[in-house]
Amino acid sequence: MKKVILFMLLLLPLTIMAQTDKNSPKYLRGAVPEENGVVVFNKTFSVAGQSKQQLYDNMLFYIKDNLVVKGIEDAWTRLIRDGKEDGVISARVEEWMVFSKKFLSLDQTRFRYQITAEINDKGVKMTISQISYLYGEEWNENKPTGEGGTIYRAEEWITDKVALNKQGTKVLSLSGKFRRKTIDRVEEIFENAMDMFEEKVKEQTATEKQTEKPKRQFVTE
Repeated sequence: MKKVILFMLLLLPLTIMAQTDKNSPKYLRGAVPEENGVVVFNKTFSVAGQSKQQLYDNMLFYIKDNLVVKGIEDAWTRLIRDGKEDGVISARVEEWMVFSKKFLSLDQTRFRYQITAEINDKGVKMTISQISYLYGEEWNENKPTGEGGTIYRAEEWITDKVALNKQGTKVLSLSGKFRRKTIDRVEEIFENAMDMFEEKVKEQTATEKQTEKPKRQFVTE
């Protein structure tokens, strides 16, 4: 009995930490922004040393090769706008969002969103909107692609009003896991884009240094 109590006491700090993490401030009030009642995530950043055309080409590469190509192959996932004239790129993406994966147990949803990038001479504005989820599909060997399930729109599922308690201090259990995963994934998409641009600038700078004409060195007596 003493061993059981000791074991439970050892687990208690880990349980508290897990609960605290689930209710981290990054997931609480204001973490899911809305514009006129619609969930819209935005990220604006500038990139020094790149022209508008370079920004456009790099963003097009990022959206196509890191999001569209890696998305679930169906009618939803596709590039829907390649606006070279006005500098606007837009795509719809459907990907798997995994909540937990255990032996003989997989809890996941289809995560759908539209991503838009507006490029100008000053930088890039990225927007993620039209978010929805297809959850609870039935899976067996006769239905390898799934069937059924329920569609949830972000506006009715992950906003402050529906995914937090009245005090705004805790994330609710069912919708909360969608909220946390969505916030994390959107943050990851934005961060990966900025990391990609940072690498492109480094590559560009290295190439320019290699092609520079070497300076003459004069030796005087």
